[in-house]
Amino acid sequence: MSSELPTSWNYDEVVAMRHQYLSPSLETFVAFEDPYLVLKRGEGQYLYDHSDKKYVDFLAQNLCISVGYNNPVVSQAASEQMQQLQHATTMWFNPVPGHFAKELLATFPDEDYVVHFLNSGAEAADLALMLARLYTGNFDFCCLRKAYHGLHFGPMSMTGIDICRQPLPAAPGIFHIENPDAYRGIWGTDVDAYLDDYERAIRSTTPGKIAGFIAEPIQGFGGVMPLPPGYLKRAFELTKAHGGVTIADEVQTGFGRTGTNFWGFQNHDVIPDMIVLGKGIGNGFPLSALVVKREIAKAMCERKFFNTYGSNLVSCAAGRAVLKVIHDEQLMNNAHQLGAYLKQGLKKLKDKHLLIGDIRGQGLMQGIEFVTDRANKTPAAQENQRIHSLAKEQGVIMGRGGALGNCLRLNPPLCINKGDVDSLLGALDYALHNV
Repeated sequence: MSSELPTSWNYDEVVAMRHQYLSPSLETFVAFEDPYLVLKRGEGQYLYDHSDKKYVDFLAQNLCISVGYNNPVVSQAASEQMQQLQHATTMWFNPVPGHFAKELLATFPDEDYVVHFLNSGAEAADLALMLARLYTGNFDFCCLRKAYHGLHFGPMSMTGIDICRQPLPAAPGIFHIENPDAYRGIWGTDVDAYLDDYERAIRSTTPGKIAGFIAEPIQGFGGVMPLPPGYLKRAFELTKAHGGVTIADEVQTGFGRTGTNFWGFQNHDVIPDMIVLGKGIGNGFPLSALVVKREIAKAMCERKFFNTYGSNLVSCAAGRAVLKVIHDEQLMNNAHQLGAYLKQGLKKLKDKHLLIGDIRGQGLMQGIEFVTDRANKTPAAQENQRIHSLAKEQGVIMGRGGALGNCLRLNPPLCINKGDVDSLLGALDYALHNV
């Protein structure tokens, strides 16, 4: 049955309504300049614009579409729940969030974890910050430079990229340390030097006690920068030694995307106290979660806490279906196999095109950093923007990022196939030839 709500697909009208009625701040984060990309529908790993042109999506709506657009299992689960009961706040009881939490926790190490379901990754990161301070009684909180944890006030202050921070005083008590960047970092691949920097920061900018430390196993928007082997484990040990709790931000690295483990932190032999989840957890439905050790979660029990739309029934039903699809369709293995095939193809392009300075990442979370001079690593931000646009003309959508604006992010839905990777590599080769 049609809703009978009129919708215009006229390009000029869509653009005019966006500019007139939606906040102008949205224009600070637009994928393509005029002509804009007006999306109409999606199927699997493919998108179609207002003129029905087809694209293979290697951004997955900023990694939100984990198991494909219009996935029948997810759509059916959400539809069935929607027809029964759209929402019940957590002051009431319903089995769906409990089932989802149980199934979600089964993918984690055998710890006494509990789940807070929320609506966005930024909301979950903000809750992690508050819990770290409540539980430890400490205030100072450590983040990495080039980290991205969200754009709201607390998460914005935790983010270490200037373009993502509004020109106003940040939330107090948050300090940043050098990111162990093997390509551009001031200490290169010297993990000991970065850890020494962390300890010096604690001893010089805090009372010697901290609330916590948060890190992405692979920095996403900051340039698809993997943490080097050994760093996260020792950083967590250092955090504990100074009274803090450990937090892994798995908003982008989770749900099998790295191909080798379901969670990115598992690639580093650590068990965090808290894990921030979002994006692909609901395959496009507004949903996030904070997985946290029960003892830490109890720190909030002296005061009231809930989220109006936390544990939304439709979103939780979709989340349950996402877990099922990842398992039934062996999508983590797909990420592993196609991630290796993608990396191999990118290395061949690097041998062919001097504009490619570095290739990095894991599974279906990979990135390319462009430079105009490999020796000096001169960032090629304008060239990156042009490559991004030329690839779109060839029917391939990718993401841009990096603190210097010169990185491409390749993070497709987990259901892509070898032909999709070939399409991406062909589009990149074409774009690089023409830049």
